Amino acid sequence: MFPVLVDLFGIKIYTYGVLVATGALIAYFLSLRFAKREGLNTSHIENALLLALLLGVIGGRLAYVIEHPEQMRNFIDAFAIWNGGMDFFGGLLGGVLGAILAIMWYKLPVWKVSDIAVLSLTIAHAVGRLGCTSAGCCYGQLFPVQGVSTPGIHLSNRFPFFYIVFPEGAVAPPYTPLYPTQLMEFAGLVLIFVVLLSAYRKKPFDGFVFSLYMLLYGLLRFFLEFYRGVTPPIPGLGLTWNQVVSLFMIVLSPVLMFLLRGNRKAQTV
Repeated sequence: MFPVLVDLFGIKIYTYGVLVATGALIAYFLSLRFAKREGLNTSHIENALLLALLLGVIGGRLAYVIEHPEQMRNFIDAFAIWNGGMDFFGGLLGGVLGAILAIMWYKLPVWKVSDIAVLSLTIAHAVGRLGCTSAGCCYGQLFPVQGVSTPGIHLSNRFPFFYIVFPEGAVAPPYTPLYPTQLMEFAGLVLIFVVLLSAYRKKPFDGFVFSLYMLLYGLLRFFLEFYRGVTPPIPGLGLTWNQVVSLFMIVLSPVLMFLLRGNRKAQTV
């Protein structure tokens, strides 16, 4: 709703960038706190975070550019993250690659780090979705209401019981009632974080929180894709590629839980 946070003498500070940076800082401090609890070397975790963040940003923006070439009017636009944002699954893939490289280099315990990573990622992702709301990226489909064009958040008697209208200058179509997919995902991610944090405190084995994240976020994203207006369905399938990835996460989650649980039992025998 407010793409530019500060405009001072022609120097613009974008709300999207500030919120994404805030989410990254929260993830950083949470990761260090959990790393200490797990008895891990915090310096190694710091370096792993930096590499995962760097490759995550590169992967997220690259995937967005590939997915939305019509928005790239020139070479510079490909690097303007505040113009359209990033693709989450592209960022996730890049971040996972960075984390794997760091885990291999420092010989870190894979599943302990994975549990820590998804906790931090979930809350950072939630804050990032507030950034998406400010910029208007990742916007939803048309909301079924007539005669409303005033920018803001409006209540409704239809699910999800509110909708959003963006002003001129946002990535989303201006003065058009849209499903508030950014805020819907924010709420879902906050709920997932609470569930994961509770599970982390009593996790039966390393990797449990990571597996649970794949299930919960896969379900959330699969559902939200029906309301998002930025990713067209795959021809002949009726699902977006994000939904295909979400289904993969949902199916893989119980399989991974079963394998990790069995491995833990084997080690304790």
